[in-house]
Amino acid sequence: MGGTMTAESVEHRSRVQWPVPPQDGYTVDDLFTLPDLPPHTELIDGSLIFVSPQRDFHSVVIDLLVTGLRSIAPTGLKVRREMTIVLDQRNGPEPDVSVLRAEAVTGPAKTRYQAEDVLLAVEVVSPDSESRDRTTKPQKYAAAGIPNFWRVEQVGTDGRPVIHVYELDPLTKAYVHVGMHRDRIKVDQPYGIDIDLTAVDQL
Repeated sequence: MGGTMTAESVEHRSRVQWPVPPQDGYTVDDLFTLPDLPPHTELIDGSLIFVSPQRDFHSVVIDLLVTGLRSIAPTGLKVRREMTIVLDQRNGPEPDVSVLRAEAVTGPAKTRYQAEDVLLAVEVVSPDSESRDRTTKPQKYAAAGIPNFWRVEQVGTDGRPVIHVYELDPLTKAYVHVGMHRDRIKVDQPYGIDIDLTAVDQL
C-alpha cells in the first residue's frame, strides 16, 4: 500500500514540472507565452519571480492609492494596478501601481506597457519582496527612465503606510529621495497629488 502511494506521488510530481530556463534566461516574450505561470509572475534579469500570497496591508494600500490617484488624475493619464511594465527584453516587473500616459491604454486586452509610457511606479513592500522593492526594482525603473518612484512600507503594527518618494535625476539616471510621507502624501509630481493615508484605517 505504502509503495503504491509513493509511486502515485512520484508520478504526480513528475506531471507538475516547471520549465527549464533557457541558458541565457527568459525574455519578456516568454513571460507571456509560457503556459500555466502563476498570476503576477515577474521577470527580473531573465529569471521568473513568483509572488507569495498578499498580506492585507498590501491589498488595502494598493486600493487606497489607486482610488486616490484616479480621483485626481488629469486628462491624459491613467492609473493601473499590477500590470507588467517592459523595461527591456530580460526585465518585465509588475509594479503594484502605475501612472501611465493615456494613449498607451489601447483596450481591455492589453497585457503589458512600455517603460516610456510610465510616469510613476509604486511598490508596496512585502516581506518576501523587500530586497527587490528597495534596491533591484528602483534601480531598473530609474535606468529605464521612469521619472517617479514610490516605495511604500508598513511601519509599526497599526497598519499605516509610510511612502518614500523618489524623483529621477536625468543626468545620473538614478533616483533621488525627495520626501517621506506618513499621514498624507502631498506632491506635485507626476501631477498634483493629495491623498489622506490615514483613510487606510477605514478600508
